[in-house]
Amino acid sequence: MFNDIGPLEVVTIIVLAVLVFGPDKLPKVIQDVMRTVRKIREFSESAKHDIRAELGPEFKDFEFEDLNPKTFIRKQLDNEELGLTEIRNGFDLKKEMAEVTDAVHSRETGSSSGSAGDGRIDMTKKPEEPGKDDRPPFDADAT
Repeated sequence: MFNDIGPLEVVTIIVLAVLVFGPDKLPKVIQDVMRTVRKIREFSESAKHDIRAELGPEFKDFEFEDLNPKTFIRKQLDNEELGLTEIRNGFDLKKEMAEVTDAVHSRETGSSSGSAGDGRIDMTKKPEEPGKDDRPPFDADAT
């Protein structure tokens, strides 16, 4: 329950408890606190039992710890039936990002002419002055 409390913190709590409650009242306070903790645990276990009873026999293996999103995801990633480990191991984010970066850089170098090969206009270059007979290029996306 108190896995993250170190020995120095325990000593500090004991010293503070002795100073606040005094050595005479301290055993009574500890008994009251322990009684309260037991009642809370009993109430919690009773609530869990009632919920399991209401859910029915299909959810007998239901664990309330699975409601924590981290625990649920970790449990699902370890599940071999879904094949998620193969997907997770086969996906290399650095490789994918490198491919995207290369594709973007090759598109920039490949479109050095006035317009791209797929009919788009390169907006980085200054447009040439159209002649009297020349019409501006038609852009279907702009209309």
